Amino acid sequence: MYVVPPPSRGSGSTAGSDDLRTYQAWKGSNIFFLQGRFIFGPDVRSLALTIFLIVAPVSIFCVYVARHLMDAFSQHLGISIMVVAVVFTLYDLVLLLLTSGRDPGIIPRNAHPPEPEGYDGSTEVGGGQTPQLRLPRVKEVEVNGITVKIKYCDTCMLYRPPRCSHCSICNNCVERFDHHCPWVGQCIGLRNYRFFFMFVFSTTLLCIYVFAFCWVYIKRIMEAEETTIWKAMGKTPASIVLIVYTFISMWFVGGLTAFHLYLISTNQTTYENFRYRYDRRANPYNKGVVENFKEIFFTSIPPSRNNFRAKVPREPGLPARPVGGGFMSPNMGKAVDDIEMGRKTVWNDMGSGTDHCEGPLCSNDGLNIKEGGLGELSPEIRTNVEDIGERGAGLHPRRSSWGRKSGSWEMSPEVLALAARVGEPNRVGGGSSSSSSLTTGNRHVDQKL
Repeated sequence: MYVVPPPSRGSGSTAGSDDLRTYQAWKGSNIFFLQGRFIFGPDVRSLALTIFLIVAPVSIFCVYVARHLMDAFSQHLGISIMVVAVVFTLYDLVLLLLTSGRDPGIIPRNAHPPEPEGYDGSTEVGGGQTPQLRLPRVKEVEVNGITVKIKYCDTCMLYRPPRCSHCSICNNCVERFDHHCPWVGQCIGLRNYRFFFMFVFSTTLLCIYVFAFCWVYIKRIMEAEETTIWKAMGKTPASIVLIVYTFISMWFVGGLTAFHLYLISTNQTTYENFRYRYDRRANPYNKGVVENFKEIFFTSIPPSRNNFRAKVPREPGLPARPVGGGFMSPNMGKAVDDIEMGRKTVWNDMGSGTDHCEGPLCSNDGLNIKEGGLGELSPEIRTNVEDIGERGAGLHPRRSSWGRKSGSWEMSPEVLALAARVGEPNRVGGGSSSSSSLTTGNRHVDQKL
């Protein structure tokens, strides 16, 4: 049995020094930058790959294609080809940062499970203890006249609002959860879905732009040198690489853009589309194509529910368990107070288990018994065990503090075995002069045991 020592409390620490920022005490898997001003998912490193896949082909385009087109066209038209490519790329990167670096709509966790509906706190069992009340796993709410089921989240200890889901990667409940995108390293939800779609759409347009002007450059070579298309393509290998790259990319980002246009027009999320299949039943969130687009692009984005830079008190290392009762998570079984049911005992738990036993064994004095001796016993318990041994040897026939003054109390076999072991050294150390009295005392103890 392992007992965690009590938490140490420094006398010189002040309340202000123990305060943390919200992002420092965050329980999700997110990564913060600039002291909580940017929040990313745990796979934020993939963001560097995404930036490289955007910046690298545009840089090649500006150096090997747009620069030559500046000479082929008039001054203003040639410069605009380069400027549009650079500005469009910067705009795309800003949308990427707005998608991946902001709160997607995380719902703050509860410190304690919610109270069941209808509970007024007046129900009592025995000595003022509240009963263990099980929260329902699923609730039903009405959305636009259609009944929708909401589930209880064991991690965040709350009932998820409609269209909310728990992201297993970021370990947060996100409002209007769409999906977790590894390319941007963030969940896509209520507060960043608009920027995500604009990022995917602008990336598609950027691919089309580079793809088109690479062909324009090849056409200019054909006209200038009066050669075939194959010879012209051989004179600009960078254009061929960009054409292949952008053509493949357009299938991915272009297909993703078309898919999300369908989701927006029907007011669905990716999660809902793959799990619920609203084409087989009524969609309670569909308001019509026009209203659905207005909801995404022409409504204000709600403020974040989290202030990541706000100061919060430092949580204690070992929170105390409520004695006798409380509320249970839907996935939890019956409350177990027995320390031998697979649950490690912590310091504050010692007080909650005293309802089932009496005497010094049930005190908070640091009990830690191991088989094979008394070396690990606390001084008070070791003294009590020695008293029993000495009493059995006939040396100190006083009343043992293990028993109760009234009634009866049965000692466990382990305690009896320890008492017998203590008696053996006393019999040996007594010498030959007291061997007869020790033998008589031992017989007396054996008869009682």
